[in-house]
Amino acid sequence: MSMHGGRGRPGASAKPENFAGSVRRILGLMAPDRLRVAAVVVSAVVSVALAVSAPRILGEATNVIFNGFIGQSLPAGMSKDAQVQALRAAGDGTMADMLAAMDVVPGQGLDFARLGGILLGVLCIYLAAFVFGWFQARVTARIVQNAMYRLRRDVDGKLFRLPMSHFQQQSRGDVLSRVTNDIDNLAQTLSQSLTQIITSVLTIIGVLAMMISISPLLALIAVITVPVSALVTVLIARRSQAEFKTQWKSTGEVNGYIEEMFTGQDVVKAFGQQERVIEGFAPANNRLFRSAFRAQFVSGIIMPAMTFISNLNYVAVAVVGGLQVAGGQLSIGGVQAFVQYSRQFSQPLGQLGGLINMLQSGVASAERVFALLDAREQEPDPEHPEHLENVRGRVAFENVSFSYSPDAPLIRNLSFTAEPGQTVAIVGPTGAGKTTLVNLLMRFYEVDAGRITIDGVDISRLGREELRSHIGMVLQDAWLFEGTMRENLAYGAPGATEDDIVSAAQATHVDHFVRSLPDGYDTVLGYDGGALSQGQRQLLTIARAWLSNPSILVLDEATSSVDTRTEIAIRLAMNALRQDRTSFVIAHRLSTIRDADIILVVRDGQIVEQGTHEALLEAEGFYTRLYRSQFAGPAEGAESGESGAAAPADPAGH
Repeated sequence: MSMHGGRGRPGASAKPENFAGSVRRILGLMAPDRLRVAAVVVSAVVSVALAVSAPRILGEATNVIFNGFIGQSLPAGMSKDAQVQALRAAGDGTMADMLAAMDVVPGQGLDFARLGGILLGVLCIYLAAFVFGWFQARVTARIVQNAMYRLRRDVDGKLFRLPMSHFQQQSRGDVLSRVTNDIDNLAQTLSQSLTQIITSVLTIIGVLAMMISISPLLALIAVITVPVSALVTVLIARRSQAEFKTQWKSTGEVNGYIEEMFTGQDVVKAFGQQERVIEGFAPANNRLFRSAFRAQFVSGIIMPAMTFISNLNYVAVAVVGGLQVAGGQLSIGGVQAFVQYSRQFSQPLGQLGGLINMLQSGVASAERVFALLDAREQEPDPEHPEHLENVRGRVAFENVSFSYSPDAPLIRNLSFTAEPGQTVAIVGPTGAGKTTLVNLLMRFYEVDAGRITIDGVDISRLGREELRSHIGMVLQDAWLFEGTMRENLAYGAPGATEDDIVSAAQATHVDHFVRSLPDGYDTVLGYDGGALSQGQRQLLTIARAWLSNPSILVLDEATSSVDTRTEIAIRLAMNALRQDRTSFVIAHRLSTIRDADIILVVRDGQIVEQGTHEALLEAEGFYTRLYRSQFAGPAEGAESGESGAAAPADPAGH
């Protein structure tokens, strides 16, 4: 049984959405490097032209050697024509035809000067082809890495433009797999295939031209294998593309499961669920194994099939070529050159067949990355945004309605006003919509109806960056990054001085435990805070909010992970921090919000009560039952029938 949320039907095979369109889009990534691409093509043409000319010249070297051997064995006093006539008169027409087609001088042996000149020329040709090939590979590497740099940059920017709902619907591991594994696979595909595709196509064209010039009949035999190879490749590639798409989807599922279980391994071990996690991993791992095996096996058939067809072509060329030599229609060197060309002709065909394997995998990864880039973004900021000057902090919700899904409305026609400097506490059962309210204030989500204003300005008319620059937020889940204590504290205030950092740390009771560390404020924190306790991590995030000096504060269970004594100290610090600031405090522990100016009691997305702590207790309403349930024990809370379990689910977690 899987222990993580559903990801759709695992392992479901999907047809390629748009192979040709995806290839065009991949090529479009390289458009800014047009000049480099042109240089690659030119160098490829020169390199292939040089390499293709070499076998023909080597065929001449073979003719020089063979002619020298035959000429040395013929009597010197008799001309070649006379010896040909003598062979015909003796009834040896085959030998006569061969001798007639050869460029020999009876009695003269091997021409070493001519042979040396030919071999030296071939050596220079191969050396020049190597230089152009090296240049081509180097420039191609630059083109591919530039394209991947731009793609990673675009994906990184896209992640910050996606709405929060996207990350609730997608596994974090799958998103990470698209950003890392799929882009790396696409980069590897382009690096290995781009040059080979250009070279292979040019080689096929050049070799075919040389084969026709040597023997049109043999060229026809070689060309017959092309449609056969193409048909085999297309049939196999059509199947393998779907398998590769499934493979990379399964890779994302495995990464998502591992990431989820790794981050929660303390909970897994605490509840003794190791075996269950292992059992849950096995189906995803098996799906990846099966899809990867099928993808590699199906695509791996291409190369053996191409080799088989190539061998049949080689046999046909050898037999027919031998007959042409015997008939005097072709020289020994011509046959040798043609055999080399037939191999050169079959090799790029086989390479293209093998590249289909890699291309299918690369395009499947590219489609996953493009799907991320094409995902619906959050609503853009206004073209001409308004600005907040000298923020006082008057926050008003005016007939606000919101739902995470159309068929399950959460907040309906909610209205309230927080005056400047007021502390507004939001309480209620789990799933009531408490965190949703501040998510709407931060524009993590957009309201469906109504509006939210700050100092009379509709926040939808503000740029998100400006809006959030006026709001300091401390979440229940403390987030810290790998860096020094000082860098983590100053994350929201990059220009803070050392005195500012220390003052904020002292005010929030962080300074004493920071100085107890070996390197003090220069202590480097590991991933997610390293060895710090949850309470210490939360203290750091509170100090971070203090240092950013916001006009509006949002405290979402900010003291839920600290001990009672520290909580009291933090509350005193927060009281000072809240001076002249509008503050929203979400709390389950009602004892922490007794001094709030106004308490909003939220239930099923509606404000059912509001007032001060004393006034709400006197009203003997829902708040009173919540308050008493926390201090009278679970029995009374259960009897009240107001447990959080009965409340509707809230994707935000409250």
